[in-house]
Amino acid sequence: MALSERQSKMLKFIKVFTLDNGFPPTVRDIGEAVNISSTSVVDYNLKALQRKGRLLRTKGVSRGLQVIEEEKGRQNITHLIPVPILGHIAAGSPIDNPENAYIDEYLDVPRNMLPKQTDGLYALTVKGSSMIDALINDGDTVIMRYTQDANNGDMVAVWLTDRDEMTLKRLYREDKQIRLQPENTTMKPFYVDPSVVQVQGKVVAVMRNLN
Repeated sequence: MALSERQSKMLKFIKVFTLDNGFPPTVRDIGEAVNISSTSVVDYNLKALQRKGRLLRTKGVSRGLQVIEEEKGRQNITHLIPVPILGHIAAGSPIDNPENAYIDEYLDVPRNMLPKQTDGLYALTVKGSSMIDALINDGDTVIMRYTQDANNGDMVAVWLTDRDEMTLKRLYREDKQIRLQPENTTMKPFYVDPSVVQVQGKVVAVMRNLN
């Protein structure tokens, strides 16, 4: 089915934005790019693109947009990748390597929201508001890559052995201690001894909870 000029511009913007950023734009991003002030008008046209077979949308995900490329009259749909769900960021035990953990639930994530290498990925539901300035809210899902290493400034899930707590923060090594920095201007960082910190993974993507 033919696209309107506006729909063609929206589709092109979604594709370029995703390639440049590694994740799709929000409805508001699209509206600003094509000079549409009403989010309902943007949504109407996104639904039209869905009906015309040019766009997939993941329900309940603000950035869950997938452009369907048409090649020689055939559709080439970006696949969904099943990512194991390993609980909450404030869980009561360390996160095991996904290859060893017991997994009974998966989250289907659009392939274009993930890095090229999908080995070692897992999902955690965020509890709390310590990372709201990084656009990670209570109830959101973070996609992690399992690793025990981290560079300064990485957003990581860490297990604090002295507190029996899991937390999501930015990690900085300073002198003989580690600073765990929240992304919330109302919260202060806290400092811990490196011996009690076990890195459990780095954030590679965020899926928003719209409820």
